[in-house]
Amino acid sequence: MQSAHGSTENYRGGTVPSSTHGQNGGATPQKDFDVIVVGAGFAGLYAVHKYRNIEGLAVLGLDAATDVGGTWYWNRYPGARCDVESYNYSYSFDPELVQDWNWSERFAGQPEILRYLNHVADRYDLRRSYMFEKQVSSGTFDEERNRWVIETKDGDTYTAQFLHSGVGFLSAAKEPAFEGLQDFTGNVYRTSHWPHEGVDFAGRRVAVIGTGSSGIQLIPLVAQEAGALTVFQRTPNYATPLGNGVMDPEFQAQIKANHATLIERSRRTYAGIPYDTAQPSAVAVSDEERVATFEEKWRQGGFRLCFDSFADLAFNPESNELAAEFIRAKIRQRVTDPAVADLLTPRDHPYATKRPPLETNYYETYNRENVELIDLRATPIVRITENGIQAGDVEYEFDDIILATGFDALTGPLLRMNLRGRGGLPLAEHWEQGARTYFGRMINQFPNLVMALGPQSPSALYSIPFAVQDTADWTADLIRHMRENGLETVEPTAEAEDGWDRQTREIASYTLLPQANSWYMGANIPGKPRACLVYLGGGPAYNELIDKATANGYEGFELRAAAPAIP
Repeated sequence: MQSAHGSTENYRGGTVPSSTHGQNGGATPQKDFDVIVVGAGFAGLYAVHKYRNIEGLAVLGLDAATDVGGTWYWNRYPGARCDVESYNYSYSFDPELVQDWNWSERFAGQPEILRYLNHVADRYDLRRSYMFEKQVSSGTFDEERNRWVIETKDGDTYTAQFLHSGVGFLSAAKEPAFEGLQDFTGNVYRTSHWPHEGVDFAGRRVAVIGTGSSGIQLIPLVAQEAGALTVFQRTPNYATPLGNGVMDPEFQAQIKANHATLIERSRRTYAGIPYDTAQPSAVAVSDEERVATFEEKWRQGGFRLCFDSFADLAFNPESNELAAEFIRAKIRQRVTDPAVADLLTPRDHPYATKRPPLETNYYETYNRENVELIDLRATPIVRITENGIQAGDVEYEFDDIILATGFDALTGPLLRMNLRGRGGLPLAEHWEQGARTYFGRMINQFPNLVMALGPQSPSALYSIPFAVQDTADWTADLIRHMRENGLETVEPTAEAEDGWDRQTREIASYTLLPQANSWYMGANIPGKPRACLVYLGGGPAYNELIDKATANGYEGFELRAAAPAIP
């Protein structure tokens, strides 16, 4: 099963194929670099391009997979699809790339996104700098040499002045804690590490555990194929329509013709997506106006109901409840059995305080005769048995079990690299009371470590392509500044880190997010400190703050020259 950054371990039900490129994607046997980039998804690929092709630095990319793709390399389950429109879930750094690539759907599926990332890797010759099937097992900052020493699971060691983490914030799967899982004689699949050869569920008895975003995408398609599907649900979600469809050629041409304006418009919005028609408050309009707005955004699909209906849904309980009840009514309309509809109706958390899943025919799936829903709050899973799952006093028999149980978000991917900073300080110890960063990009006592999608950044609620490009561009400027001024290390001061931590927590306290036990709050992982892991001030405010600190001579950062040699 998948471990940190996606191992290539075999498991029942399928294996990840051998690399078509071998372990060495093109990287030389060189061992020391200017920058080591971990990850070959959106964040890692752009970082390698920026540092090597634009800045001329010596760069090594490392990834546990056999090829590029990041999240989209591992998550190949049926229905895997981006929940942001394709034209906005793509790079904007090269106008020619924008013009040359055509998306086939409004919301691209996993195969098409993976083709896009392969196209990017080919276009900019990025594999030449990568070593694949290289899982980082540890990283230690050597204070004598001011270098990061990176060890991989297979025993290799590499060093670099800078370490750039391009691991996705949802790349460390939550480890299942079901007793007896190893006893099950059927097949166990994980949405986070799906067999590349695919799976045939025709006529089989299938269980799905988990109804988060991955489960909601997967369940309708498995139901069409399986002989019988049983869904084990702990927490119902406010799922709203994706609204996918074939990309209209005229619309795509319009996007390309006005791409620069679209990017500028997107960057002015909270989430970095071009939704800018939200009205101030759901309680400030008439019932008729409010329902009409909700209906329009429901019909348009995507995140429009969440981000483009009313601006106070995230912090006004009354407005949020009006949106929540609108969605609950839609669920009751779409599910024919009132008892099942009731189980699918969320009531224990405000709308969008967990990442709002987007769906296609999800609720209608529960009208099928071959689909059964089990409420784990009423009948929790006792154990996995040899033949299936025991929930409460009942044992259900299955041929296949699918785990869609989520991720150790934001901090998990970084902690699993076993990083140690100054004085051998483990990152796990530094974050023992919760994640602490400066701008979500750097960490006190961990010099020259940059995070593209780190905790306490807006990344989980912001455009990923913008976030990863901005981080690598900012870091490239920082490296150039340091070299021009004879500086070797950079890290936030403890005071700056404390201040950012307070600001992140304070902003969160004004919202409704802390009312939900979500991965935003770290609440889905037993023992994980409960605190908001996302900067909730929005992309424009975040960018203004970091630009101001940078313009003020990297305010809040400590930049040091090399210590003089001891005679």
